[in-house]
Amino acid sequence: MSTVPVVRPRKYYQNVDYSLWPWLRSWLFTLDHKRIAILYLITINIFFLLGGAAATFLRIELVTPQADVMSSDGYNKMFTMHGVIMVFFFLIPSIPAVLGNFLIPIMIGAKDLAFPRLNLMSWYVFVIGGIFALLAAALGGVDTGWTFYTPYSSTYANSQVVLTVVGVFIMGFSSILTAVNFIASIHKMRAPGLTWMRLPLFIWAQYATSIIQILGTPVLSITIVLVGVERLLGVGIFDPALGGDPLLFQHLFWFYSHPAVYIMILPSMGIISELISCFSRKRVFGYEFIAFSSIAIAVIGFLVWGHHMFVSSQSAYAGLVFSFLTYLVAIPSAIKVFNWTATLYKGSISYSTPMLYALGFIGLFVIGGLTGLFLASTAIDVHVTDTYFVVAHFHYIMVGGALMAYLGGMHFWWPKITGRLYSEVWGRLSAILIFAGFNLTFFPQFIMGYLGMPRRYHVYPPEFQVFHVLSTAGSSILALGYILPLVYLLLSLRYGPKAGPNPWSAAGLEWQTSSPPPTENFATPPIVTQEAYAYSPEEPERDAASFRPGSPI
Repeated sequence: MSTVPVVRPRKYYQNVDYSLWPWLRSWLFTLDHKRIAILYLITINIFFLLGGAAATFLRIELVTPQADVMSSDGYNKMFTMHGVIMVFFFLIPSIPAVLGNFLIPIMIGAKDLAFPRLNLMSWYVFVIGGIFALLAAALGGVDTGWTFYTPYSSTYANSQVVLTVVGVFIMGFSSILTAVNFIASIHKMRAPGLTWMRLPLFIWAQYATSIIQILGTPVLSITIVLVGVERLLGVGIFDPALGGDPLLFQHLFWFYSHPAVYIMILPSMGIISELISCFSRKRVFGYEFIAFSSIAIAVIGFLVWGHHMFVSSQSAYAGLVFSFLTYLVAIPSAIKVFNWTATLYKGSISYSTPMLYALGFIGLFVIGGLTGLFLASTAIDVHVTDTYFVVAHFHYIMVGGALMAYLGGMHFWWPKITGRLYSEVWGRLSAILIFAGFNLTFFPQFIMGYLGMPRRYHVYPPEFQVFHVLSTAGSSILALGYILPLVYLLLSLRYGPKAGPNPWSAAGLEWQTSSPPPTENFATPPIVTQEAYAYSPEEPERDAASFRPGSPI
C-alpha cells in the first residue's frame, strides 16, 4: 500500500530571508565605538536633512513681502521646527557624537571608550528624544521658537510644547552620558607616553566640551521640566499671572544655551587645529595656548549668559558686567585664530578638500566673531536685538563655523572611517560652493538687521525684498553644496580607491592603524614618544608604511 505524501500549505514566512536580522542585530547591539559613531552619523544626518528642508520652505516664503506659501501660524511652526532640529539634534551632537565617538579612543591609543554599554545607551536615548520631537511636528508642531520663551510656551501656546520639550529633555541625557564617557576615557585610558601636553588639540577641545555638557545640560533639563510643570499643572513659575517670573526662565535657559554655543564650536576648533597642522606640514603654533584656551572658553562661557538679556528688565549694572565678560570670552577664541594664522605662515600648504573647509571656517568664524563684539556692546545690541543682524551673526558662528568644521572633519577622516577615498575635484567644488552660497545667504541679513528688519516675520516691508531674494538665491547654492558631499561620499563607498592607513601622511595615532580600524583599533597597544604634530621641515611627510604597531611613534 503506497503512502500518499501530505502536502501542507506553505507558511507565509517560509520564503523570508532571515539573514538580515543577524546583520541588523550586530549593529543595533554593538558595543564598538566606531559602529556607534556610524549609527549617530546616519541618525544625525537625517535630522540635518529635515532641518534643511524646513529652512528651504522658509526661504521660499520670504522671496516675496506677502504670505504666499504659509500662514502666520504655519511659518511660526516651521522656523521653530528648523531651530529645534538644527540646534538640539544636529549642531550640538554632530561632532562629539560622530567624530568624537569614532576618533577619541583611537587618538588616545585605547581599545574603546571607558563605558561601551553607556555609549550604546546614549545613542538609543538620542533616538528616543528625536522621535518625540518629530512626533510633535507630525501632530501639529510647536510655534514658540527654539528658545521656548515663557509665559507663552508655558501657558498660552496652543501647540505641541510638551512633546517637544520632552524630546529635548531626553536628548539631554544622551549628551550627558557621552560627556561622562569622554572625560573618563581621556583621563584613564591614554596610551603609555601620551601625556596631557602630547594630546591632539581635538582631544583638548572634546574634553572642554564635555565639561560644559556635564555642568550645563542639567540646567536646561530642569528648566524645560519647569515649563512642562507650569503648562500641565498651572503652578506659577514663569507666568506673572500665576505669580511667576518670566525673566527667571531667560536666566536659566541662557545659562545653558550660551555655553551650548561652545558645545557646538569648541569641537569645531579642535578639528581646525588638526587640519591646519596637517595641511601646512607644521606643528600648531602655540600648542599650549590653544589647549588652555579651550578650557578658558569652557569656564568663561558660563559667565556671559546675560548678554542675551540687555533689552530685558535686567539691571544696567548687570548689563555692564555681562558686556565686559562677553568681550573677555572673545580673547581665547582670538588666540586660536591668530595661532592658526601663525601656523600657516611659511607652511607647506596643500589645498586639499579638508584644508579648503578649514580656511572657509576661519573666514566665516572671524566674521561671526567680529559681529559678536557689536552685540556685546549694550548700546548697539539694543538697536539690533531681534533683528536679522542676530540671525546672520548666529549662523556665521554656528552654521558657517560648526558645519564647515564638521564637513572638513568628515572629509579628513572619511578615508579612516571607510577605507575609501573620494573625488578631490567634487570635494573642492563643494567647499567653494558652500562658502560662496553661505555668504550670499547670510551677509545681506546683516544689512537688513541694521536697517531694522525684525526676525521671525514672514510679511515685511517691500524695501527689504531685494535682500531676501539674495538670501534665497544664496541658499539655493548652499543647498547644492550640501547635497554634493552626500552624493560623492556615498559613491566612494563603492567606487572610491582604497585609502591605505595614512593617505594624508598625517601625524597622530589614528593614522597608525588600518583604514577602517580593526575592532580593537590596534593589534598591539602603541607607545608614544613624540610631541603632538611631529612634522619637521626635513621630513615634511610621514612614511606610514614604516610604522609597526607597538613601536614608538
